[in-house]
Amino acid sequence: MEERVQENKMGVMPVKKLLISMSLPMMISMFVQAMYNIVDSIFVAKISENALTAVSLAFPMQTIMFSVAAGTGVGVNALVSRALGAKDFNRANKIAVNGLFIYFVSYIVMLLLGIFAVRPFFAMQTNAEQKEIMELGVTYLTICMVMCFGIYGQFIFERLLQSTGRTFLTMITQGIGAIINIIFDPIFIFVFKMGIAGAAWATVLGQIVAACLAFIFNHLKNTDVRLILKGFRPSGEIIGTIYKIAVPSIFMQAIGSVMTAGMNLILMGLSSTAAAVFGVYYKLQSFFFMPVIGLNNGMIPIISYNYGARKKERMLDTLKFSYVIAAAFCLLGFLAFELIPGPLLKLFSASDEMISIGTHALRIVGLIFLAMWYCVITGSFFQALGKAMYSLYVSAARQLVVLLPAAYILAKIGGLSLIWLSFPIAEVMSLLITLVCRKRVFTEIVDQI
Repeated sequence: MEERVQENKMGVMPVKKLLISMSLPMMISMFVQAMYNIVDSIFVAKISENALTAVSLAFPMQTIMFSVAAGTGVGVNALVSRALGAKDFNRANKIAVNGLFIYFVSYIVMLLLGIFAVRPFFAMQTNAEQKEIMELGVTYLTICMVMCFGIYGQFIFERLLQSTGRTFLTMITQGIGAIINIIFDPIFIFVFKMGIAGAAWATVLGQIVAACLAFIFNHLKNTDVRLILKGFRPSGEIIGTIYKIAVPSIFMQAIGSVMTAGMNLILMGLSSTAAAVFGVYYKLQSFFFMPVIGLNNGMIPIISYNYGARKKERMLDTLKFSYVIAAAFCLLGFLAFELIPGPLLKLFSASDEMISIGTHALRIVGLIFLAMWYCVITGSFFQALGKAMYSLYVSAARQLVVLLPAAYILAKIGGLSLIWLSFPIAEVMSLLITLVCRKRVFTEIVDQI
């Protein structure tokens, strides 16, 4: 009992050391996840370009699946950290078990979508001449969604570890899950000759193992939060509070699904190879961007905890140092996209046509890295303070109000040569709106502490 009343390290450890200690394990694990995404697509590309295109077309539906899991995790993470900062351990326990209930219900919804919605989804994006792409995509996505209890279990148990500062353990769970994916991809795809279904089964197997490990770590190592299921009744107040933070985050990420589906529709009308390039872009972007997400996952509980403890300087120091780290990763992404787009595309067994389209695309889209770091970190700062709606406004404006209309217009004007300009145009708009929202958050919240 004595251990539970002591100040958590998030309130006393030097900020830079704290952010690194909490974020580095998650950044490493997210980097491994990004490597898996790339390696997975490399193996899928060896099946055929149609298989790579099918996985690219599946991405919007997968984004919805992940956005629900990640967005709910933001709400659970922030509220548990805030309760611990206020030394309200009983509420932290109640938030955790209600979060587990939410994830179970969310899986049931995704299971039903996997059974009934996948084929209509692919039929909407393909025509009669692209039947092979549709069948490959239906096979891959159905397995990923029906078996997504692994990723949902992984998210809830890892977020509970993160919210209490045990990020090293999440590095282990995510890393092992990703490594299992990478190992079993070639075995299932080529040795067992399962093709694209093998890629899907390797993915869900890694997620299930990671979920089991995260559950074990919570049971054995997490002394701050206890999952007490005996006598559990869902709390409307707690679930509502979780979703007050989570829903904007879910919609913010789900907006990316709408944008991706819209871009796929536009690109498939021009060239199925262009749609494959678009999918490859997201995989390559994740290599530099996923560590920033890991940084966010370490930053949010620190800021939430110190907001609950009313420690303004620690909040701001965390924000400033996060900017520096995120900017460094995005600079690396910018340089890679500008200097070596051809070699990057060749990793995916790119045809001459794919290299021609992709080299031009990556150099233009790579410009977004110059502003992305600021927008992403500031958006996570909004979420940590319970102002996730601001992040939603920024994301909606960027991807729906600006990017998709710009892509449609530019495609009509100049086809594939101009369509990629929609990305940097949208990022500039995102930056401007972020600056406005940041000023308001400081006025309404930060300056009042």
